[in-house]
Order: sequence, then structure tokens, then C-alpha cells
Amino acid sequence: MANGDTRVRGLAARAGGWSARHRWAAVGIWVLFVVLAMGLGSAAGRVDVKDSDQLKGETHTAARIIEDAGIDEPAGETVLIQAKDGGVKATDAEFRAAVTAVVQAVEGTGKVTDVTSPYDTDTISKDGRSALVQFDMRGDAETAGERVEPVLKAVEGVQKEHGSLRIEEIGGASMMKTFDDAFGDDFKKAEYSAVPVALGILLIAFGALVAALLPVALAVTAIMATMGLMGVVSHVMPMSDTANSVMLLVGLAVGVDYCLFYLRREREEREAGHDAQTALRIAAATSGRAIIVSGVTVCVAMAGMLFTGLAEFEAMGLASLMVVAVAMVGSVTVLPALLSLLGGRVEKGRIPFLGRRRRSGNNDSRFWTAVLKAVLARPVISVVVAAGALLAIAAPAVGMKTQNLTLDQEFGDSLPIVQTYNRVNDAFPGGSEPAEVVVKADDINAPEVRDALAAFKAEAVASGASRGPVEIKLHDQQNLAFVYVPLVGGSDLDKAGASLEKLRDEVRPATLGKVDGVEAPITGQVAGSQDFNDQLAGAVIPVFAFVVVFAFLLMLLSFRSLTVAITSIVLNLLSVGAAYGILVAVFQHGWGASLVGAEGVGAIITWLPLFLFVILFGLSMDYHVFVVSRIREARLRGRTTRDAIQHGVVTTAGVVTSAAVIMVAVFAIFGTLSMQSMKQMGVGLAAAVLIDATIIRGVLLPAVMALLGERNWYLPKWLHRLPDLTHDESPETVARPVARDDEGERLGV
Repeated sequence: MANGDTRVRGLAARAGGWSARHRWAAVGIWVLFVVLAMGLGSAAGRVDVKDSDQLKGETHTAARIIEDAGIDEPAGETVLIQAKDGGVKATDAEFRAAVTAVVQAVEGTGKVTDVTSPYDTDTISKDGRSALVQFDMRGDAETAGERVEPVLKAVEGVQKEHGSLRIEEIGGASMMKTFDDAFGDDFKKAEYSAVPVALGILLIAFGALVAALLPVALAVTAIMATMGLMGVVSHVMPMSDTANSVMLLVGLAVGVDYCLFYLRREREEREAGHDAQTALRIAAATSGRAIIVSGVTVCVAMAGMLFTGLAEFEAMGLASLMVVAVAMVGSVTVLPALLSLLGGRVEKGRIPFLGRRRRSGNNDSRFWTAVLKAVLARPVISVVVAAGALLAIAAPAVGMKTQNLTLDQEFGDSLPIVQTYNRVNDAFPGGSEPAEVVVKADDINAPEVRDALAAFKAEAVASGASRGPVEIKLHDQQNLAFVYVPLVGGSDLDKAGASLEKLRDEVRPATLGKVDGVEAPITGQVAGSQDFNDQLAGAVIPVFAFVVVFAFLLMLLSFRSLTVAITSIVLNLLSVGAAYGILVAVFQHGWGASLVGAEGVGAIITWLPLFLFVILFGLSMDYHVFVVSRIREARLRGRTTRDAIQHGVVTTAGVVTSAAVIMVAVFAIFGTLSMQSMKQMGVGLAAAVLIDATIIRGVLLPAVMALLGERNWYLPKWLHRLPDLTHDESPETVARPVARDDEGERLGV
């Protein structure tokens, strides 16, 4: 029926109808919104997360004390001077001459301060073959990488003059410069290449340039608007560069997906013989509704990050939530207006071969038709095989180990500075990443405080937590002292963590803890990693519970089916579990790591499991809501449950496959970066989306629904009073027979 009863209900249908009738107004409002958001964001500027707000616990306390005292800790640098063989010792004249040359060379640049000789600070290794010249960079630590090049060149010059020695520099500034040079452009290329990749896949999916450009245009404008909003919101909740990158990834994924769902349905209805107005109205009432349900579910999942108490996670969660909300609103408002304006011109710029294939009129997938035939013929076997395979893939996740990756784990041997890092740790365990004790007292020079500092320094070594040398820097005016303690264990975070615990639980209480009025929080990289792990562990259960419970409630209200809500959660958890298993197998155990250009680093970076859970739980709902909505729609039109399942899965297979391929391709780009943490994120996301769009939606979902039959739509009578947020009826639905069960009762689907 093309022009029958046109009644519609629901927000998506009404929004789409209004936009189609007032198309120029809808487009104008959207453009104005994007421009205003960008303008306000630019005027407000962005406030980034402070170091003192990054973590709770002792790391936060130490950062707060330093910040309140107005001390800007400089970027520390170290030059390793090491004999290449056992012939030269630190006591030899040649070695001493090299140390003197390094000191003079770095001082001569005018870029450094507080240069110390190893002969004054006793930073000479036990075997006498290695020594450290230490100094600080002048100026702001955050921009020290931009000023360190003259110092690096000065050290290289000394190296050329002393061929029998190894003379190498490492520190905060030199690492910053190295990483920016090696990976700064890498990240930008990955972000910039995501859009062309998505556009290329959309060209294949639609076979027409204009149709392919629409989803990309919607996603890009949603990202631009959100970037502006992030600037405004950052004055209430600070943002970060990481949040910006995550927002771009999520925004591109959902923006393209939502537009793809809508546009495909509108084209499908036109190919079925409906006029343009009716086709657009049906798309608004069906795909538009699925977009709102999916978008709200994704927003709820992203909101789970706000419960971690970690500033970085909160920034990522809020940024992702905003871009999903903006993309969702754009999909059900400006997109119908654009489709109404374009009309048949949406097919402009056809790709010859692809254009002919797309105009064939058959949207069903032959591959998925064959798969569904086998699945529905033997649903029990299909469930057992598919679920068994996913559980087997997920099994390695039971032994998951999480930690912040050390420099050598993160980059392997791909950078010379990593080798320097390893040499420093071998010669001076913990020397490259010492624990930092921030001691605050009413009078830092009081005799009892001085005695306690001396006792702490001696006990740190005597207890076995450190092999020294322990360095103390006094800030008399601020009544602060910084104590730097190289931890036994060095780059082995498990052993270094045990040394840290000894400092915190034994050494500190026995020394500094006995002086009234003294605060002595212990920070540093190892401490930060441990504090982060502790806080994240405490947030896991609340975040998981929040996301699962609210996703369940949203599915229950959206489909008015207890069965659909339960199966949705179970299938999504199975998908996430399989992604965890792949991560552990590849990156922790190294199984097949070389296939993705990775290494088995023995651990998963701490933040990734919770991040993946939230992102994947949200994004997988896109496909689930879209497929189940189509199945339910077919059931309402009078098809049997089995026929509805086949119709829903097969007719959505093309759009789900296209959307999944785009997501997998975009996420896989990040899997090509050299940093192991980015590889882990890219591979984890890509693998999970691939599993979700194939095994879950193509096999498990239809098999489970086929086994359940009419029980798919079960809703206990005591839940009938719940708000009715079910899928909008399309105009076509009204003319069809109402689906009823065997006893003639109208189905509550």
C-alpha cells in the first residue's frame, strides 16, 4: 500500500515526518547547531584533565601537594655512560674524561640545570662499568620534548669522541621527543585515513557516490559539533586528547552505522514500489526507531565510564556519550530532510558495475540465506556449535593479567631509546622509574624531620626495597622534600610493585610515619600503575552492573519482551568474552601475535578490558536492535516466527555486513600502530565486531530465537503496566493482518 493509512506514532516517525515536510528548516537548524557548537567550543577553549586529578589514592595526594606548593617539577634527563666491554671502569681516566665531557656538553647548551656528576651522587653501578649523569630540563616539563634536541646532539657529539664507551640519553623529554617523532604522525594518519576507508566501503555498499557521502557527512558533522561541545563541557568535566581520539572513533562508527541503517531501508522501500514520501515515512518509523533505541542504549553503556572515578575514563565516557547522542539526533532529523531534498538524486554518481548490481532489486543476501537455511533446520546443533566455539575462544580470558605496559613492552626493540631504557634498568634496577616520596612537613628542616628522612633513606636500602642510591631534594621555602627511591625489580612491575608495598607498609611507618604532622605519599610510575589498578578494580563491578541492568531495562521497554531482553544481554556478554579471549591469546600468550604484527607482552594494558566492555556492549546493540526490530516487524505483519527470523536476518544482512566491515576496517587501522596498547585496542575492537556481526547475529541469534519460538515475545502479566516503547508501526503495517497466536489472541510483540 503506497498511500493508505499514514498514521504514525513515536518520536522517530514524527521527527522524520516533520523534517521531510520542513526539509530546508531541518537542514538549516542542523548546520546552525554545528556552527554554534564549534563557535562556542572555540570561544570557551578546552580544559584538560590535570595530573593531580588523574588518579585517586596516594598518587593523587602527592600531585595535589606539589600543585598546591606551586612547584613545577622539571623533566629529568639521564645520560648513561657505560663500558662496551669489561676493560674500562668508572675509576679509569678515560671514563672520567667522558663524564666530564658529558657534563660540559649538556651545560654548554644552556637548556639544562642542576647537572650532577656520578662521582658526587654515587650513581655508579656495582660492577663499576656504568655511571649516570643526571640533570633537569629548563622550562615547562610538558613542552620539554620540544627543547631537548640540542642536548641530544651534544651527547651524540661526546659519543663520537669516546668510541670505547656507550653514551646514551634517556628521560622524560627525550622519550617525549622520540615518541612524537615516531608515533605522533602515526596517530594522525590513522585518524585521517579512517574517513576515506569508510567512504570506500560505503561506495561498494551503495554503488553510488551521493548515497555513500551522506553517512560520512553526517558522521563528520556530528564529530565537529561534539568537538565544540567538548570545549564547553570541559569547564565542568575536564577532557583529554585520549577522549578526543575515542570520540572520533565512536562518532565515525555510530554516525555511519545509523545513516546506513536509515538510508538502506529507504532505498529498499522505494525498490519495493513505494513512492518516495511513503518510503521515507516507513524508514523513519522503522529504522529511525531502531536508531533511537540503539543510540539510547549506547549512551547508557558509555555513561558506565562515569562510575569509574578515573578522570580519563570519565572524559572518554562523556565525550563518547555526546557524539552518539548528536549522531542519533542527526540521523532522525537532518537525514530525512536530506533524503527528501535529494529524492532520486541520491543515486547520482553510480559506480558502473556496482550500480547495476545494487539496482537488481534483490536485497537478500544469498550467502546468509544459505546459512540461515542450515541454522533454522538444525537450531540445537547451531547453538551448541556456535556457543561452544565462542566459549572456547573466550576461555583464555580466565587467566587475564592486566598491568600498565613498561616501555619495552609497549614498543619492543623498535626504538633505540628502548634499548637504553633496558640498559639503565639492568645496571641500576629501578633507576629509570624510581618511586617518588613527596614529604610535606610544617618545617622540613626540623631535626626530627631531617632524622626521619635520613632513616627512611637508610631503611629503604636495608629493607631490600631498593639498592640505592636514594636521592633527596629539599624545597625549603615550600617545606617539601622529594625522595627518589630506585625500586628493586626495575621494569618488572610485579617485583617493583612488591618493593613499593614494602616502602609503603614497612619503611614509611617506621621512619617518616613517626613524626607528627608529616605527610609522605609515594608516587611515581609504579605507584601510579598500582593505584590505577586498585581504583579500576573497585570500579569494575559498579560499571558492569550499571551497563547490564540499564541495557536490560531498555531492551525490555523497547521490545516489551522479557525473553528478548535476557537473550540480548547474554549474547552481548558472550561476544565481549570472546574478544577478551582473543586479546589474552594474542597479546598475553603470543599465540598468532606475528599475524597482526604484535608481540606477546605477557599482559593486557590495564584500562582496556573495562573500556572494551563499555564500547562493545554499546556498539553491538546497534546490530542487535536493528536485526531484532526487523524480525519483530515481520512477525507483526503475520509471518510465522521462523519466517520472520529468516526475513529479518537475511534482509538486514547486507547493511549489518557493510556497517561491520566499516567498523572492523576503522578499528584495524589502529591495530597497525606500533604501540602495543593501540594494537590491543584495535585488534580487540575489530575482532569483537567481526564476531558480533557474523557468529552472534548470523548464527546464534536466529538459532536461539528459532528454539524459543513464540516464547521470544513473552512478557509476564505483572509487567504489562510498563511503558509501551515498542517499535513504531510502519504505515504499511496497518493494512496487514495482525499477528495472533494459536488461540486467536493478538501477539504482544
